[in-house]
Amino acid sequence: MSELRGLAVHAAGAHLLPYKYDPGELQPHEVEIKISHCGVCHSDVHLIDNDWGISKYPFIPGHEIIGTVVGVGSDVKDRAMGERVGVGWQADSCGICEWCRQGDEHLCAKSQPTCVGRNGGFADRVRVNSRFAIPVPAALESEHAAPLLCGGITVYSPLRNHGVRPSSRVGVIGIGGLGHIGIQFAKTFGAEVTAFSTSKDKEAEARKLGAHNFVNTRDAGALKKVAGSFDFLLSTVNADQDWQAYVNALRPKGVLCLVGAPPAPLQIAAASLLSGQRAVSGSPTGSPRDIAEMLDVAARHEVKAVTESFPMAKANDAVAKVKKNQVRYRAVLVN
Repeated sequence: MSELRGLAVHAAGAHLLPYKYDPGELQPHEVEIKISHCGVCHSDVHLIDNDWGISKYPFIPGHEIIGTVVGVGSDVKDRAMGERVGVGWQADSCGICEWCRQGDEHLCAKSQPTCVGRNGGFADRVRVNSRFAIPVPAALESEHAAPLLCGGITVYSPLRNHGVRPSSRVGVIGIGGLGHIGIQFAKTFGAEVTAFSTSKDKEAEARKLGAHNFVNTRDAGALKKVAGSFDFLLSTVNADQDWQAYVNALRPKGVLCLVGAPPAPLQIAAASLLSGQRAVSGSPTGSPRDIAEMLDVAARHEVKAVTESFPMAKANDAVAKVKKNQVRYRAVLVN
């Protein structure tokens, strides 16, 4: 196959510049995907700036990819030419450890992210292990579905795996790129949904997305009023919060699950966990199995990301807007 073309970062925090690379022979287990859409995730911004100390330059960011299969490796049995597929945070795993064998490939110690140590989706094409190229249901529009591949599964996976159901009372903390999808999925699960936000002006939108209740966390005492109310709280924010107040807002056996990473360690009294058998947990993205299920649920229940699209050539503009939190709610690059 010919060389692949994309937009690469050559140093921490630098602008994206046109970049070509030779991917070599298509491996037996790989597919090559012609990219139509790629979401811009906050993780891409962290990788561009090397905030996590794991970026190697030059590299092409992007891991919320939708496109069409244009190359199929000799051992691939699960994908076909011309199929529309999505790729998220993960492009490969070892396939043989206990986590891979039980369908939790995202927990594999040798998990290979799509754009860490390899080139991602701000490009014309990308290659991944076929197991991580997930078929996209026909009912989903590519632009609105692309952010589901990372943002969507990040909120779907904990709701599903913590057993959220119609009897559950769920709170979603932060109404941004993750939270606005979390509200929709929590409603799809039949739960009573409360949105928590520091922005009073997001109330109408949160309700339109499916929230039954809204708590303005800038109101002193707002969290005290909902003490003992929730079975599950999903925190999508990257800022420090009054975590003790959120733990106090849980019912017995309730769980506070973090999918955003606040900078400071959490300050929580052990007694508040012991007394109500409450828990604090974290969740990364999700397995290929869960991504496929999530896309099916999204297609049947009309869950979609609210997006702003940019031509692929204007990726620098999209990244700048995401950095400044000026996109409502997800930026998507279009080839």
